[in-house]
Amino acid sequence: MTTVVAGDAATGEKERHVAVSGSKEFEIDAAPADVMSALVAVERLPEWSSAHKSVTVESSYDDGRPRLVRMTMSVLGINDVQLVEYSYDGDAVIAWTLIESDQQKAQDGRYQLAPTERGTTSVEFELTVDPKIPLPGFLVKKGQKTALDTASKGLTKFLEQR
Repeated sequence: MTTVVAGDAATGEKERHVAVSGSKEFEIDAAPADVMSALVAVERLPEWSSAHKSVTVESSYDDGRPRLVRMTMSVLGINDVQLVEYSYDGDAVIAWTLIESDQQKAQDGRYQLAPTERGTTSVEFELTVDPKIPLPGFLVKKGQKTALDTASKGLTKFLEQR
């Protein structure tokens, strides 16, 4: 985690600018290929993630999986337009890195999938967010918690309805 300290010239107080990282592990009652299929369908993100208002695939890899994706987001009342680049490791990992954003300096996310002995999928979701503007740490963490919860509950519900 990176911490940047910025000063307030008027008060002499220091405000901390923090990149926040978090992860969440959960299990989905679906095969890893089905979970990956849902994650690759990025244009359907608004169906299971209330933060995603619109998603447009701007380019794809030769296998058809999304590469560059533009998203309009709203988290905790902060609106953002982001361009992210996706990468994949077979059907086990889908990851993204922020290319451009109105509100963030950096963002890296990753889903790692593994089959379980019960025929379900173990999912590990990791997210690091670094906002451009100084925000209170509790607010950044609340936004991140919302993203982590959406990743588990929203994705699980979406897969159950397919």
